[in-house]
Amino acid sequence: MLQILGKTSSINVRKVLWTCAELDLAFEQEDWGAGFRPTNDPQFLALNPNAMVPVIKDGDFVLWESNSIIRYLAGRYRDRGESLYPADPCERARCDQWIDWQASELNRSWSYAFLALVRQSPAHRDAQQIESSRASWAKHMAIVEGQLQRTGAFIAGNAFSLADIPIALSINRWLETPIQHDDLPNAAAYMTRLAERDGYREYCRNGAP
Repeated sequence: MLQILGKTSSINVRKVLWTCAELDLAFEQEDWGAGFRPTNDPQFLALNPNAMVPVIKDGDFVLWESNSIIRYLAGRYRDRGESLYPADPCERARCDQWIDWQASELNRSWSYAFLALVRQSPAHRDAQQIESSRASWAKHMAIVEGQLQRTGAFIAGNAFSLADIPIALSINRWLETPIQHDDLPNAAAYMTRLAERDGYREYCRNGAP
């Protein structure tokens, strides 16, 4: 059976859990990370030298990096969710575009503000940097809003895809962080549409940022 190593409160672990829900994949989960088994344990480091969750073990196959994991699962178990990760090169590239943008651009924008205001990190107390992060986060959320206005449906087009999982989790993080929130009606409507999905209800809009 598929094994997932990582605590559910991690946004990156929730990407994997939600993907499993979409694919109706059974799994066993082990809690690793702050508050649970430490990821600097030699047993964990043997699987991921970066000491970060999530990690999966699918039989003898071990993989880390959340976006690589969800792509792997959608490809490996394609028969369970054929439309989740499109076969058409153009459609797949658009899906990958938003997955990669979430990791490289959107995540970077909210890092300081989130660590300061939600994680209460002592190392992130500079008010100017918090505001700079918040403004950058708002700018990136406006990009999400514009894309959803264009599609009128989901982040990569008319159909739900793998790209919606990291993007929706990021929107939830925005909504659950105590900062000034701009009015994003298309993002709000998007989250309402996603609320019809079991994976969303269990792993995204559950109040956990």
